Amino acid sequence: MVVTALKRSTVLQDTPIAISAVTGETLAKMGVDNIGDYAKAVPGLTLVDGGPGARRVVIRGIQGAGEAQVGIYYDETPVGGSPGTTSDSGARSPDLKLFDVQQVEVLRGPQGTLYGSGSMGGTVRVIFRKPGYENEGAFEGNVFSTNGGGMGYEANAMVNLPLVEDKLAARAVVFYREVDGYVDNNVLGLKNLNDETTWAGRLLVRYEPTENLTIDAAAFVQRTDAVAQSVSVKSGDYVSTSRAQLPLYDDYNIYSLTARWDLGWAALTGVTSKYSRSQLQTSDVSNFIGNFRNNPGLCASRNGGVPCGPAEFATFNAYVNTHTPSTLHQPQDVDTWTNELRLSSTAEGPLNWTVGLFSEDRDAFIVSQQQGVDPVTGIAYSPARISTVRTIDDSLKQTAAFGEGSYEITDKLTLTAGARYFKYEKKIVGQTFVGLDLIGARVTPPTTVSSKEDGWVFKFNASYDVNDDIMVYAQASEGFRPGGANQVIGLPGALTPYDSDSLVNYELGAKTAWWSNRLTLNFDVYQIDWDNMQVSGRTANGAFSFISNAGAARVKGAEIEAVLNPMQGLQLQANANFSDAKLVEDQVNPDVNAPGRKGDRIPFIPKVTTGLAAQYTWPLTDGLDGLARLDANYVGTSYSEFRPTNAFRQKVSSYTLANVRVGVEAKDWGAYVYVNNITDELAYVTKNQSAISAGTINGVTVRPRTVGVTFNKKF
Repeated sequence: MVVTALKRSTVLQDTPIAISAVTGETLAKMGVDNIGDYAKAVPGLTLVDGGPGARRVVIRGIQGAGEAQVGIYYDETPVGGSPGTTSDSGARSPDLKLFDVQQVEVLRGPQGTLYGSGSMGGTVRVIFRKPGYENEGAFEGNVFSTNGGGMGYEANAMVNLPLVEDKLAARAVVFYREVDGYVDNNVLGLKNLNDETTWAGRLLVRYEPTENLTIDAAAFVQRTDAVAQSVSVKSGDYVSTSRAQLPLYDDYNIYSLTARWDLGWAALTGVTSKYSRSQLQTSDVSNFIGNFRNNPGLCASRNGGVPCGPAEFATFNAYVNTHTPSTLHQPQDVDTWTNELRLSSTAEGPLNWTVGLFSEDRDAFIVSQQQGVDPVTGIAYSPARISTVRTIDDSLKQTAAFGEGSYEITDKLTLTAGARYFKYEKKIVGQTFVGLDLIGARVTPPTTVSSKEDGWVFKFNASYDVNDDIMVYAQASEGFRPGGANQVIGLPGALTPYDSDSLVNYELGAKTAWWSNRLTLNFDVYQIDWDNMQVSGRTANGAFSFISNAGAARVKGAEIEAVLNPMQGLQLQANANFSDAKLVEDQVNPDVNAPGRKGDRIPFIPKVTTGLAAQYTWPLTDGLDGLARLDANYVGTSYSEFRPTNAFRQKVSSYTLANVRVGVEAKDWGAYVYVNNITDELAYVTKNQSAISAGTINGVTVRPRTVGVTFNKKF
């Protein structure tokens, strides 16, 4: 299998880094249509799942608040989340649908030299199929039912059209998904409330004016309308006690233009792209506001500084009641322009290299307002009853120059070195238009905070071919992500800026093939030292989050991947990650005392994850085959906070999930029956409790047992 992880084409087993790759055909047989589902098949890749539009992608245990720690690329376009009001863009990784995909590549470990900021833990690359010069089409339909929930429907289609022979072609893809929920709200009397509707379209055009020049233009749109799917852990299985309905939407638009010119001795590639995302996130703050009832300090503050008696408390509590039940309503828009120009060697010889320039210009605008809701229906009042309104205008500008080269010292030994110089500036303008004294929010004029930084990251790699089937390698690589500035009401000036954090990864690995390539076995061990960690803190009243730097962590781990083809038609796969991710310093600095202490485990990082798969195909009749596939994965126990003594800390118990799929397939069609979550396990992927949740433990679960049928047809 050929991959392009090094920004040039290499064979997967000959690429001396930890990388997992899977073709679009394999994804279809797995029943996978998003990165979250595929994560189960990749060692060290996990999702901290807050529901639609609120997922954090994690590789090798590098998890925390702030900018993304895993780079997500759709073709050549880096995509990310809105920084929100807390500069936590990493918590809003995009989740685009994976239909008509050529392959997905997951690069494990920091990729700072070639992919830059945001690739501290690794990089995920989704590569779409490009237009070809033959007429073709495809259709896929899917109908399913969820235990305790409702029905779901999906329809996908692709058409490829040659427009000018060997010169111009177009490929169009559409996707539609409508699925009922499975979470009930006992407070509002709603059933299956976490429904979702998603539609998407993709258009790609390829133009080859000469045999040496290829120009690809692409447009991608996706729209999701859904309802937040968190449940109240102590209120029963798949039950929410939210006092408000929590609608959300998530819109993506990606436009890109890529030109590749083959110079004979090198390939010159230029990419320009625009990524836009409009998103609405809502959360229930009713209990948080309600807890201010009978607060002596706040009551006295509204009573001219005089302590309150029964009459004053009655008046004060009536005032609090005018602001609850309510939601935090946060529409947010992000526009990002990226450009990259790189030159990669293609000539035969011992030296292979890539050099390039990169720029990014990201602008985000966030509105955060507390809105009153009807206590009976949970729907926001219209016209809106506003308690607070503030806006954040967040901009990030980055430039970089990078290079990486490999030299074959002998026919067995290859040395690689890479470097990247980066420079960024972040500026945030905030303003409060409507204040609320209960949370310390007062009307303010526009205020601006900013930070900037530059620096270098490096990579060194040595690989040795023991023989034609075994390669070993050693690598040291660095990763980083930008710092920034907090625009938080009432935050002391010392806490306004925060620095970038960085890490160094030390790794030993081997890629091996046995039994005439019937068995491939790849494994690695690594240690990651993470310094000056970006950590999340809260203001004294719990109303606002901010980011600062404190402490250091070390992650020690091992990964293994194996694929065995013991007989005709049978394939067995296994993967595992063992991770010891802990703090090695207390999270304390002169300005913030974050909860973590030396020896604490990094939240939401299990020590062990494993995955197993077995697929068997056999002939039924001439031209018709049977298929049976079983996928199972285990996720170990993790915790939601650092300190065992933290009152908000929740245990996220281990779980095992299994999916089965059987069907028949011919050259141009296939029909399948599947069951996901066979045992109907109640599995929590996250649990959270905070001052905002005011005693309620919220969680996100995997979908209950789901039974469905799928049909696909190629034309």
